[in-house]
Amino acid sequence: AKKTKCLRSRSVCGASGVHVKMADEAVCVGPAPTNKSYLNMDAIMDAIRKTGSQAVHPGYGFLSENKEFAKRLAAEDVVFIGPDTHAIHAMGDKIESKLLAKAANVNVIPGFDGVVEATRVILCSGGGGKGMRIAWNDDETREGFRLSSQEAASSFGDDRLLIEKFVDNPRHIEIQVLADKHGNALWLNERECSIQRRNQKVVEEAPSTFLDPETRRAMGEQAVQLAKAVHYSSAGTVEFLVDSNKNFYFLEMNTRLQVEHPITECITGLDLVQQMIRVAKGFPLLHKQEDIPINGWAIESRVYAEDPYKSFGLPSIGRLSQYQEPINLPKVRVDSGIQEGSDISIYYDPMISKLVTYGATRAEALQRMEAALDNYVIRGVTHNIPLLREIITHPRFISGDITTNFLPEEYPEGFKGHQLTSEGRRELVSTAAALYVSAQLRSQRFLGNLRVSTTPQEQRQWELCVELEKGSHTVAVSRSGSTFTVEVDGVTVEVSGEWNLASALLPVTINRTPRVLQCLSRDAGGDITLQYLGTQFKVRVLSQLVSTLSAHMPEKVPEDTSSILRSPMPGSVVAVSVKPGDVVAEGQEICVIEAMKMQNSLIAAKAAKVKSVHCKAGETVGEGDLLVQLE
Repeated sequence: AKKTKCLRSRSVCGASGVHVKMADEAVCVGPAPTNKSYLNMDAIMDAIRKTGSQAVHPGYGFLSENKEFAKRLAAEDVVFIGPDTHAIHAMGDKIESKLLAKAANVNVIPGFDGVVEATRVILCSGGGGKGMRIAWNDDETREGFRLSSQEAASSFGDDRLLIEKFVDNPRHIEIQVLADKHGNALWLNERECSIQRRNQKVVEEAPSTFLDPETRRAMGEQAVQLAKAVHYSSAGTVEFLVDSNKNFYFLEMNTRLQVEHPITECITGLDLVQQMIRVAKGFPLLHKQEDIPINGWAIESRVYAEDPYKSFGLPSIGRLSQYQEPINLPKVRVDSGIQEGSDISIYYDPMISKLVTYGATRAEALQRMEAALDNYVIRGVTHNIPLLREIITHPRFISGDITTNFLPEEYPEGFKGHQLTSEGRRELVSTAAALYVSAQLRSQRFLGNLRVSTTPQEQRQWELCVELEKGSHTVAVSRSGSTFTVEVDGVTVEVSGEWNLASALLPVTINRTPRVLQCLSRDAGGDITLQYLGTQFKVRVLSQLVSTLSAHMPEKVPEDTSSILRSPMPGSVVAVSVKPGDVVAEGQEICVIEAMKMQNSLIAAKAAKVKSVHCKAGETVGEGDLLVQLE
């Protein structure tokens, strides 16, 4: 058999990426900004000519749904591993796709061509939830139009917008389709994608807990009808909004491989990338519709370099100082393009990886996801594992009672991390105390030959003070081997483990319940940061004497944040709307920051006069940088 050589385009910024190292050859197509590299068709076509490439797989984003790119490949007799230009154009334009869907007898959102109470502004090109905004009044419509237009032009080079009726409290369920060039088309079951933030998916699963076999079949058949109507050939995804009565409405068709495709592979046993290559080569499909199974359950968590405490996830940048994927666990799959030492930059999507778990049942898949998140080590950037773990262990999610409004409904004041119960608080306090004592014992241990003639008596009991979330606990600790017995608030807690202080993971057993914590930081002053049940907690462990003396230390006065505007994320300044001396109203836009292809409008916290402006359009800013100061 002839060996297929794998080539990979890269930007200057992506030179050390895992995808580059896995390829047989890599070609630089330009500097880090996407419009000068991954969206630069001239540079990519030049790389194709130089390497003599015969086919191109476009991946998930960038030019994957760009009909002009597909045309240019076809003109040079290079195979585009995806659908033809007609299907890309028909489904890529959201206005035309609605009309085609309607003509193919596919359910479309009712009333999208009439006057509605609320509207949703959507980009006519592109996808991934970019540029989607809800407008409840004229002012929000004007603002949404402006920001969405800018995002559309920046991300896809097309600033046209579609306005349609907003369906409240829907589920987002999509159907995976696969079609060949011989008129055959299959639907490969559904993916539940309702857990979203800013219209972008966070957790997906296959199959959906909501669909019955009849609704699944109806959605699948309509998806295939649409694929056949546009003579589709390749893997594609038809997305639907589904209401509480199981009425479903066509949303869009993505004419590419989806980020979440691994969960479909898990439950069907099909390799979708392999199928795309076979179809592009001209082979017919190997399977019939009756051959497509639902075997088990798969869940995907999108692990992002984001701060989940800011609008459920604002981008974070930095270098991965420590990175360890939980691939040692059974039925765990991690698709990532980074490794320890990689940089997360402002130029690309902040996704670190797709974490997938599979089980015979949903409960088993969820249990494995919980363990995988606990064993996932990510240091150097802020990440969204705290949010992911809270979602998959939330009673409402476990019951399957979810909609696209899950996050704002369950966390109306924003995500605050795991909320400790009294039992959880005792577990955390006890583990911190045991860890502190283990470190103290290690520091007292002599290695090699002793210089003293007698060995000091090893201490076996400790009286400590543990501070956690503005609360203080007096604890008594005793040790027997690797097991610590901790008295907290009159309750005895037993904590045992290996207490390997050099390991990134801290596996312990607390009252016979196995837990995996992570010690993120620890200093000589007793300050310890532990990741417990996904969330980071700052704990201070002190001896009784030090605790008494620390009460006399002065407290740092917090900064008055109402008079200053700092950047909530790293990014570039798109626009500054004020100058020194201007009077601004509460809620008035001050500036717009773009980070990882999303634009964010920053507003004034109070009515005041602008004292100084510390940024200008085009500048790059870091998280926490001072932008504007008010009087």
